[in-house]
Amino acid sequence: MLMDKVAEILAEASAEAVEPRFRALAAGEVMEKAPGEVVTIADREAEAIIARRLRELLPVPVVGEEAVAADPSLAQALHDEPAVWLVDPVDGTSNFVAGRPDYAVMCSLVRSGRTVASWIRQPATGTAYRAELGAGAWRDGERLTRPPAPADPAKLTGVLKSRFLDPDQRRLLEANCSAFGEISPGRSAAGIEYPDVTEGRFDFIFYWRTLPWDHAPGSLLLTEAGGVAARMDGAPYRPEAPGCEDGLLVAADPHTWELTRDILLGT
Repeated sequence: MLMDKVAEILAEASAEAVEPRFRALAAGEVMEKAPGEVVTIADREAEAIIARRLRELLPVPVVGEEAVAADPSLAQALHDEPAVWLVDPVDGTSNFVAGRPDYAVMCSLVRSGRTVASWIRQPATGTAYRAELGAGAWRDGERLTRPPAPADPAKLTGVLKSRFLDPDQRRLLEANCSAFGEISPGRSAAGIEYPDVTEGRFDFIFYWRTLPWDHAPGSLLLTEAGGVAARMDGAPYRPEAPGCEDGLLVAADPHTWELTRDILLGT
């Protein structure tokens, strides 16, 4: 069964290349791949393992975060190919390097521009999430349904990811967030944050940068559990090549999504 086999691939790659290096990275095993962004030997080795095994399972192109960092043209497969694997070998690399347990190993299967299956593994706890379009969201074999969110915005808890916003946008959104109960900067890993929304630890998250390997896995998990992942104009999220940034709001349910969007935009 595809769902089980991919979960096994992520678990094995994590055990082989990622977990042994947690809090054990040598100085030469951490490199800067872009200003303010690091990559480790664990990212690169895990991606190579996962990509090879996914191709053996289903021989379609693999769009991996680290491969795209080396050759951005590879991301075009998301638009050109009927089916694509998306891989994020260590989501939350900055946490991983700092020895914080908030990191994940993730992949998803995209067909005709839609995420049809996704997997998130959190190595620090061994928790495994999966979702399949039209078939539900699961944590360690337990079906997930997003708990109800408070109706009062003053009781909503959320995350505002403002790092990539311009200063004027940041000031506007931060000011409008005063209407909510509690706002945090998040946990610096989509593979941790999306499960947090899905299981009720946050009620919403606003993202600006939406790299496909970060958001395809969790957005399917959330929507299959009853939540919403949509652009600010209401268009459902679909994975796109890097550079197609237009903001993304994910929330517990349609009402919470609309309420949060209107408050954030001041409408």
